Amino acid sequence: MRFRLPVREAILKRQTYEAPAEGRWGKVRLDFNENTTGCGKAALRALRGLNAKQLAMYPEYEAPTKVLARYFRVKPAELLLTNGGDDALRVFFDTFVEPRSHILICEPTFPMYRYYAEIAGARVEALRYSKEMEFPFDEVLSALRKKPRVFFLANPNNPTCTFVDKGSVEKILKAATHTAVVLDEAYADFSGFTGIPWIHRYPNLFIARTFSKATGLAGLRLGAVIASQSSLALVRRAMPPFPVNAAALAASVAAVRERHTIRRYIQATKLLRAWFARELARRDVRVFPSACNFLLADFGARGPAFFRRLAKNGILVRERAKDLGPGFARITIGTRSELKALLKILDQGA
Repeated sequence: MRFRLPVREAILKRQTYEAPAEGRWGKVRLDFNENTTGCGKAALRALRGLNAKQLAMYPEYEAPTKVLARYFRVKPAELLLTNGGDDALRVFFDTFVEPRSHILICEPTFPMYRYYAEIAGARVEALRYSKEMEFPFDEVLSALRKKPRVFFLANPNNPTCTFVDKGSVEKILKAATHTAVVLDEAYADFSGFTGIPWIHRYPNLFIARTFSKATGLAGLRLGAVIASQSSLALVRRAMPPFPVNAAALAASVAAVRERHTIRRYIQATKLLRAWFARELARRDVRVFPSACNFLLADFGARGPAFFRRLAKNGILVRERAKDLGPGFARITIGTRSELKALLKILDQGA
C-alpha cells in the first residue's frame, strides 16, 4: 500500500530550517544575544511560587496584560502577548500575507522574516545593507511604492548592529501608506529608541518586542505586539486563545516590577559594549558601531582559526561566514570575565 501526504508546495520548496545549536549549557554563551547573567531574583521567586493547581489551569491574561502594558506605557488593548518574539512576527503573516503577495526586508537580518515568508508562499523582496552596514534608506522608500504587504525592519538590526534614526523611521512610516510596518525592537532597550509613542499617529505601525534579552527570560518564550487598538484588533483575529503559558506570565510580571534589575543590566551592558569594542579595535579587529547587546566584528583572515580555538575552549560566538564573510562574527556582550576569556584566546593566537 502506497501513501502520499498532501504537503503544501511552499513547504516542499523551502530549505529545511536549521535548529539552533544544542549542548550550550555550561559553555560561555556569546552566540544568541541572551542575558548571560540570568533573570532577576523576582522572576525566579515567581516561578517557584507556582503551585500544582495553577499549572493545571489554563492561563488568564487580563491581570498580567495590565501590568505589562504599564511597563510599555500603553493601554492593555494596545498590547498583545505572544509565544516568544518569533510568534510576534509569525502573526503578521497570518494577518496580512497571502500566497504570492510580497513582503519587504533588508538583509542580512533576522532570518525568521524570510522563514515565515517562505512557509506562507510569499514573495520576498530583499534589499541589502552596504559593506559598511549602512541602511538602504532610499531603496526602501522606492520599494514601498510597490505596496508590499509588510515591511519588517529590525531596529537596531541583527546582525549588522545598524540603528535607523528617528527621522528616517518616521519618513518610512509616512511613505508606507499601503504597508504594515513592523519595527522589530528586540534590542530597543540597548538603543534607547522605540516607536511605541507613535502608534496613535500611524495606524500602519506595529512594534514587536521580546522578553528574551534585557529581562533574561529567553527560556520561557514571551513576546509582544504593540499597536493602536484598532490596528491590533486585526492581529488578534489571527491569534489562538492561549498563546502564552502561565510560567511566562508570572515571571514577566515579576521581572518588570523589579525594574531596577533590568535597568542595571542594560547600563552595564552598554559600558561593557564600549569597553569590548575598544579592546577588539586595539587588537586590529574591525568593529562596527552597535546599538545592541552584541557587536559585529571582522577578524579577517585569522577569523576561522580563531573561531575554532574559541569552540575548543567552550566559548560560543555566532559566525557569519555564510552571509558576511569568513572572518565575521556576532559576539554577545556577556559579563566582563566572559569577554576577557575570549580576548585571552585571541591574544594567544596573535
